[in-house]
Amino acid sequence: MNPQDLIGPFSPLGNPAPFWFITFFKVFGFILHMIPMNIWYAGMLLVAIFATFGRNHSLELAHRLSRSMPIIVAMGVNLGIVPLLFTQVGYYQFYYPAGILMAYAWFSVIVILIFAYYGVYVYSLSVKNNKHTKLALASAWISSIAFIFIGFLFANNFSLMANINDWIHIYNKTNVAGAALGTGLNTADPTLIPRWLMMFGLAITTTAVYIAFDAAFFKKRDTSPLTGSSTSDYKTWAGKFAFAFYTLGMVLFAVMGSWYIFGALEKSTFDQLSQNSFMYIIFGLTAVSPGLVWIAMLLQRKGVKRKVTIFAAILQFVVVTLNAVSRQWVQNLEIFRFKNISELPVNIQWSPMILFLLLFVIGLAVVGWMIAKIVAVEKSVA
Repeated sequence: MNPQDLIGPFSPLGNPAPFWFITFFKVFGFILHMIPMNIWYAGMLLVAIFATFGRNHSLELAHRLSRSMPIIVAMGVNLGIVPLLFTQVGYYQFYYPAGILMAYAWFSVIVILIFAYYGVYVYSLSVKNNKHTKLALASAWISSIAFIFIGFLFANNFSLMANINDWIHIYNKTNVAGAALGTGLNTADPTLIPRWLMMFGLAITTTAVYIAFDAAFFKKRDTSPLTGSSTSDYKTWAGKFAFAFYTLGMVLFAVMGSWYIFGALEKSTFDQLSQNSFMYIIFGLTAVSPGLVWIAMLLQRKGVKRKVTIFAAILQFVVVTLNAVSRQWVQNLEIFRFKNISELPVNIQWSPMILFLLLFVIGLAVVGWMIAKIVAVEKSVA
């Protein structure tokens, strides 16, 4: 069977928007989604570990993270709708076949996310009410493991979108009388593991910056109710820990990224990247940009400083942006080998586009207002 036979048919209605418009909002939405997603992805595991084994400042960090985690998860999930929507609109010929091949695992994300979300609330409320029960601790671990597993399933789905050659092998193993059972996974893809763990490394770095930001701007009490130590003591510890945590994430990101680009990526894709001078620069910046944030975090080892923390946060946003752009470029190269979807006919649907843009701007404004209110409350109670 030719791999082309499994690619979804083109819609006779045409694309409802230009390809650049679809790709821009797919990437921009993914950037907005990645910031909170990174914090819960690595942050909930940190909460579970420190809630179980932590003492003094580490236990306080677990409590501080858990208090804000319900809002972070809610924002991340809602912002994730934008890139998923534009993936379905512009890349449907590849997104849906991949989803069909791993349908049960893909649909399970909804169920797993519900358990993860409830687990976040159970632990957060237990901290708020100062009731540290075994159920709350178990909930923290369930949430952290669930989020990591969801990340693994997402890495499966979006790597499978571009792994068209393996669709046939997965289909042959998981069909009955020609009907796909939806029980496949992309585990044979050499890019899956490094891609998944590279994202986890990036999540660690973003969480480290958030820890420093939280300590610099939201830690207000003179003494900690958990440790009895001063605010300056916690900020000093948080600066040292954030630096060490960022270092861990940066190393994991670098190792897995090197494995992904130089060891797992198909040679034809790698050659195309190497021959494009613009993308060569973008990938180079993607590789070295965490080092700039690392230097900013290094300056905070003796205590977090607001100006340095703001600079680190801005740089980390650049790191996330470069990663999103690089990943999109690789995905396009891999998909365009089979079909150049940027050349498909376009039948612009002006009314949905205008409505989307209006609601998108209004939505961002509402989110900004909500964040401002949350920050105000956080400052009064932290």
